[in-house]
Amino acid sequence: MRHRRVVAALTAGALVTLPAAMSAQQIPSRPAPQASPPQQELDVEELTPGQIRRAQERQRAEEQQRIQDMQRAQEQRRPQERQRAQDRAPAAPKSATPKAPPAALAPAPAGRAIACSGAFAKDSSHLRLAAAFNSLNITFTEVDGPDGAKVMASVLFPNDAKRRLEVWWQNEAARSGTYLIVINGQSTWTAPKGLRLGLGLAAIEKLNGRPFKLKGFEKDGGSVTDWQGGGLVSLPGGCKVGVKFAPDPKASESVLVETSVGTEFDSSDAAMRAARPAVAEIILGY
Repeated sequence: MRHRRVVAALTAGALVTLPAAMSAQQIPSRPAPQASPPQQELDVEELTPGQIRRAQERQRAEEQQRIQDMQRAQEQRRPQERQRAQDRAPAAPKSATPKAPPAALAPAPAGRAIACSGAFAKDSSHLRLAAAFNSLNITFTEVDGPDGAKVMASVLFPNDAKRRLEVWWQNEAARSGTYLIVINGQSTWTAPKGLRLGLGLAAIEKLNGRPFKLKGFEKDGGSVTDWQGGGLVSLPGGCKVGVKFAPDPKASESVLVETSVGTEFDSSDAAMRAARPAVAEIILGY
């Protein structure tokens, strides 16, 4: 207030000293200067340590969220990028195509059933057997013949007792024209109608449809002599079948003596049944 009174007094004195002529003229009025609005002081709040920590945590959370969003976006793009890369990849040259395994590694046919046709037909040959079972699985060698003789034959799987099979030829020199197909030893080959090694008298009677006749057991076993008109008289494809039985090694001595006579027995004979014979060899012939 004191400053305002001093300013008013100075103003009044200045007006008194103006020339009289000026007093006669109209003095233009000037608008009173507007007072500047009072400058408001900024109310700056001092940040506490807790507020700083929360701000930092919020910033870290936002940064982590951005990283996760980028990772998800990359994961979504990868399958598309792989597919585009595959589409752009040049086709493999023909030389890169996998080759078939060599003949030495080719597996043998899974089935071991003989039919009187195909590779075992009457007009077959060593060459046809080699084509059917792989040339590495067959050899031409000596086998046991009748009365201790040796015969040349083609032998399938000669080193595998369970898959071994002999094929004898009408023309031994040309190895052609099937003569006999011999299943013996531990072979698991099956002849037509389900004939296989190890079957007993009752099982063979069932396959034949009736009893049959066989010789008594000599040192090389007892062979079937007459199928009595049963189903094993002939087989599809024109094969004839011969079967040789061997008695059970555990059969009693008296039974073995009774059935060792070189005469015919019915398969239903009591003494023959007591010997419990089983098929020891199967021979298919033309």
